Amino acid sequence: MANGWRRESRHPKLLSPKPLLLLLLSLTLLLLFLFLAFRSPSDPNLTPSLSLSTPSPKPYPIPQFNCFDSPQAHPVVANLVENVNYPFLYSLPDFGSLPDKPHKNLVRLLKGKLFRKPDISATIQGILEGMKKEGGNDGGLVVDVGANVGMASFAAAVMGFKVLAFDPVMENLQRLCDGIWFNRVGELVTVFEAAASDHVGNITFYKLVGRLDNSAISAIGAKLAFKSNEEVAVQVRTIPLDEVIPDSQPVLLLKIDVQGWEYHVLKGASKLLSRKKGEAPYIIYEEDESLLQASNSSAKEIRDFLQTVGYHDCTQHGTDAHCTKS
Repeated sequence: MANGWRRESRHPKLLSPKPLLLLLLSLTLLLLFLFLAFRSPSDPNLTPSLSLSTPSPKPYPIPQFNCFDSPQAHPVVANLVENVNYPFLYSLPDFGSLPDKPHKNLVRLLKGKLFRKPDISATIQGILEGMKKEGGNDGGLVVDVGANVGMASFAAAVMGFKVLAFDPVMENLQRLCDGIWFNRVGELVTVFEAAASDHVGNITFYKLVGRLDNSAISAIGAKLAFKSNEEVAVQVRTIPLDEVIPDSQPVLLLKIDVQGWEYHVLKGASKLLSRKKGEAPYIIYEEDESLLQASNSSAKEIRDFLQTVGYHDCTQHGTDAHCTKS
């Protein structure tokens, strides 16, 4: 125009280059923060390993349980464990009788408290801590027979120890998979869907409806603590530990809790247990006489067998026995 008047642009200034650049930068930083937050656990004691790739095959005679192909457990209720030196999470398998008698840990969670410390978890960490101080790690395995939902397996794995976990109950295996994800220990924990025993084959296993943690190879043993519950008989794979663990593989600790089947597990590990002092594993096994008798064995039979392979030093800790080669 002749008067020199200039029309102002009506385009919004938010699209100018500088604010747009700042917006993109903010989004990038937000995405980076979310990536880092979910890439590693907040607790420095937890092993920072979050691999979503399929586990690499290992030279074992039976296939390892594949958490990536397993149906997801539901519902999932998980929490940290109280008062352990190396914190970890596990997934609660039993919710109690809702709504009248919920599981004590479920009540604790609703009150904002951590799950009660399982005795075996503190015991495992204490023993392994002592081995670390003595310099006796050397890449040795922790073998968890009757792994249940992983209270012993994860107690060891978050300390950096490799674990072989055995359990034949699918529902427990699903909870183990939950814990492997929660604790970022996929490269440390190998899971087998099998019952360790003294022979290769199959055996009838009794799953106790509503209390899978009390399932057992003996129907009587499964129902000893919860006689009113219904059990379901299933066929499960059995394999001796000597068939799975090569002679060259160091084993630091062997934990066994199999509702009375302990004698058969130990017999199937004769070669492992016959290793010389300093190479034979520390043993923790449940020694409940009523459960053992339900599986046609006894505490005396176990102690006599252990002496034949060199374990002369066994002490009682509640219903557990701790054995070493002196």
